[in-house]
Amino acid sequence: MNEFKKVDERVVKELRRITSGASVIYEDKETLKNYSHDESGGEYYAHMPDVVVKVENADQISKILKFANAQHIPVTPRGAGSGLAGADVPLYGGIVLSVEKMNRIIEIDKNNLVAVVEPGVVTNDLCKKVADGGLYYAGYPMSVETSFIGGNVATNAGGSKVIKYGNTGHHVIGLEVVMADGQIVEFGGKRRKDSSGYDFIHLFVGSEGTLGVFSKIYLNLIPLPGKTVDLLAPFKDIETAISNVGRLMIESKTLPSAIEFIDGISVKLGSVYNNIKLPFQDEAGAYLLIQYEGRKKEEIEDLYEIGGKALMAGGAMDVFVADNRTNSEKLWRIRRNWLEGIKAFDPYAPTGDVVVPTDKIPQIMQYISEISTEYKVQIPVAGHAADGNVHPAPMKPEKISPLEWKDLSEEILDKIALKAASLGGAISGEHGVGFIKKDLLKKTKPDQYVFMKKIKDIFDPTGIMNPGKLY
Repeated sequence: MNEFKKVDERVVKELRRITSGASVIYEDKETLKNYSHDESGGEYYAHMPDVVVKVENADQISKILKFANAQHIPVTPRGAGSGLAGADVPLYGGIVLSVEKMNRIIEIDKNNLVAVVEPGVVTNDLCKKVADGGLYYAGYPMSVETSFIGGNVATNAGGSKVIKYGNTGHHVIGLEVVMADGQIVEFGGKRRKDSSGYDFIHLFVGSEGTLGVFSKIYLNLIPLPGKTVDLLAPFKDIETAISNVGRLMIESKTLPSAIEFIDGISVKLGSVYNNIKLPFQDEAGAYLLIQYEGRKKEEIEDLYEIGGKALMAGGAMDVFVADNRTNSEKLWRIRRNWLEGIKAFDPYAPTGDVVVPTDKIPQIMQYISEISTEYKVQIPVAGHAADGNVHPAPMKPEKISPLEWKDLSEEILDKIALKAASLGGAISGEHGVGFIKKDLLKKTKPDQYVFMKKIKDIFDPTGIMNPGKLY
């Protein structure tokens, strides 16, 4: 990595000229600190930016990148800061380019079923807006209430509904991207088919700000799916719960919109945090939370009847049906606030993010149990069971200092990630690589890594775009 130029008063003066001054933060240490970290590890993974610029449009982004590229100043694009892999931590200081002001829903095109948005739109705001018009954006992650669309695209975020609708990348049909040299390029648009040349759109999806900055995003919409029903099934142990995932989909002859997994430890912690007690909480080792969608009440009833029978035959202790919004929200609150429930007891608990083929979930869960015993560390786990995405969250033992725990928890999560890769999975299913997993990326995808680096060098030859991430 070449030496970057430091930000000084001359640089700040130019940034203020480009943005008319009001959106530049410099020498305000308390405010700058807010942009030094994401949700991955707080102060232990933080690095202070030299300056923060809250851009308002593509033209400002273009001028800033052109200037930074010429001056060789590092630029870290930043969304909501809700990431869990350190992707928007400014490791080399420089300019943090925040898109928080670029929060317009530009268009809801009902004729083409497309939403056109700026990258700073909160995911849940888009979901509500399109729902008002009878439409549905199905690409949202579990962090729907806090994450930005731009960050979701940058990490190819997933969530509970990937099994039926796919992760964020499945819903991106166009991007306007500001390149490292300031050039503004549009890839795709409102069309759904394009066989003319390389698929650049999905090259940028998951690129974590290392190739360019999104200034406009085109998203696929579908009609609202109708009514939903949720089933909660407690099981005596993790293995029995997971063994039901594949057979449930086959026997019910339909794809649920979600099959979520949460272990018994997590439920006990989450029930205190959320002030909700689940059935069989003292006996169950794991739970499945299943959601079905249907157009009519009769269809919904048939689905939960068939699904319930399949789960009972598969060893469920019972099956509970939540067919109204109040009861459904109680169940989903435990799962949605899973990490918050753990951090209420241990603020130092990190969260892992690995993915394996669905039939390998029992093996990765067994390995996590072995690691828990080896390190004498409690490891609550939740995940998206239907697509093989597992989130372990090791909890710090009392006698270990936070700094010691940082190194030990990294060692634990690295071992789990490498095991997942050896089972035909990957080191990240939806959180991205950032800088926390970049060494693991190189170890587990050595051949692909070479080509990734070549692509990076073509798009960003001076290396200013989010340096230290992925590579």
